Amino acid sequence: MHTPRLIAAVVAVATATIATSTIAAPAKEPLVTYEWVQKNLDNPKVRIVEVSVDPGVYERGHIPGAVNFRWHTDLVDKVSRDIASRENFQKLIRDAGIDKDTTVVLYGDNNNWFAAWGAWVFHVHGLGDQVRLLDGGRKIWELKQLPLDTKTPTVTATSYKLPEGNSNLRAHLGDVLSAATKKSDVQLLDIRSPDEYSGKIFAPEGSKELSVRAGHVPGAVNVPWGKAVNAEDGTFKSPADLKKVYADVGIDGSKPIITYCRIGERSSHSWYLLSQILGYDVKNYDGSWTEYGNSVGVPVANAAGTVWLGK
Repeated sequence: MHTPRLIAAVVAVATATIATSTIAAPAKEPLVTYEWVQKNLDNPKVRIVEVSVDPGVYERGHIPGAVNFRWHTDLVDKVSRDIASRENFQKLIRDAGIDKDTTVVLYGDNNNWFAAWGAWVFHVHGLGDQVRLLDGGRKIWELKQLPLDTKTPTVTATSYKLPEGNSNLRAHLGDVLSAATKKSDVQLLDIRSPDEYSGKIFAPEGSKELSVRAGHVPGAVNVPWGKAVNAEDGTFKSPADLKKVYADVGIDGSKPIITYCRIGERSSHSWYLLSQILGYDVKNYDGSWTEYGNSVGVPVANAAGTVWLGK
């Protein structure tokens, strides 16, 4: 059980961490267009990687030459509920033929939910400057009726040694508690649906990762991730429009930001646009509501009155 003394200690450590951390500058050209990808399908210095939500999507057809990273096995530690270790991630990118001079283009289904998660993992492990997102992901590629392939490409493994990682892009429970209790001047951004945010529902229908409490972190503002993309093709809205979307709830880049959702994937999408496109100081809380909502003794805001599961 988390006692008030323990929570206070965690908050104190997190506050000191936030005060001394620095965030890397945005990578150049964080997005590439489908036209650019078309022109670089045979470029040996470009590696296209699909990271989709649903198993089987890649096998049914993918961008020619793309390799497949499975978010639920390749990019996470299945036992410790953590991102892939440095050792496992290094093996993954070596086996994918990625080297120090490779430009990596990530894309996926659901408007790049888990492609953005993959991009965040790349950044945490120090490869941020090499990573781009295909703006619009699978949605725009299919919308333009561009070719899909069912063959798994043969690639030559590399001996790439990972550069130094950037753990400052990752928020932990203590960081969020520090913001929630006003021990740090950090803005919290909840990018889940309004019903999740209010506590009306615990998670989207069919979700397997659940918490015993509903609601949101006190002080967090709500901007559902979907407000950042154009509905017709899944591409990001213009930087000017994006700035307005977040400025309307008081987020303008003047303060550090922590994004969160339920398991960290949707919030990675918002993290990517806020940090890489707009250049704001942002951390992603990948523990998100499945950690926070299951923690004992932490404050919860709930407008719907359904704090306990089943009540």
